[in-house]
Amino acid sequence: MADPVLDLKEVTAGYGPTHVLRGVDLTLAPGERLAVIGRNGAGKTTLLNTIMGLTRMHEGHVRFKGQVIDRLAPYRRNALGLGLVPQTRDIFRSLSVEENLLAAMRGDASLEEAYALFPRLKERRRNGGAQLSGGEQQMLAIARTLMTHPEIVLLDEPLEGLAPVICEQLMTVFEGLAADGRRSVVLVEQHADAALAFATRAVLIANGAIVHDGPAEALQRDPELLHRYVGLAVGA
Repeated sequence: MADPVLDLKEVTAGYGPTHVLRGVDLTLAPGERLAVIGRNGAGKTTLLNTIMGLTRMHEGHVRFKGQVIDRLAPYRRNALGLGLVPQTRDIFRSLSVEENLLAAMRGDASLEEAYALFPRLKERRRNGGAQLSGGEQQMLAIARTLMTHPEIVLLDEPLEGLAPVICEQLMTVFEGLAADGRRSVVLVEQHADAALAFATRAVLIANGAIVHDGPAEALQRDPELLHRYVGLAVGA
């Protein structure tokens, strides 16, 4: 088995003195698709924020490709190969679509990459961020993160509040991102059906701790476990 590209060991983290994650152990293999599922407030977003260096670490270690990154600032983690698409999207609303992408571009990334992934962004490239629909803003947030060519893409509730047709489009994009096995994708999502259909592995989080870790397909077949920790069953 290949060495993990990401490794969290006994991580306790939160905001200020508050502990949200408690003793989390988690690994991510190169090219793996991981779904993170749990109720609201369970610690899913805090998990992604901790990986990116946006929380306070109280205990434990985070390693990226064997390197301890506990003390690295978020921009340095991004430079190493971690990319977060936050639940809040955080696009520059006063800049155009194209300016948002150019601001994030690194190395040999190109605007055409983003426009090939999301043709709608090319159509709207001169429009300001504030003029975009919710779905278009999410496309821009994803494309902007991909301009940094991350090895791990962290997606925080990317389908939230979007129309079903847009959700389907985004899930198709996520499938494409993971298809060649060169990127690992971590998907935090309330839509358990979509997340488990996409992922090869899934974890359940409750009260800041991982309570289940196993194949996504097996979790799809265990509605009782899903109902216990998420309050729903696949297909509900």
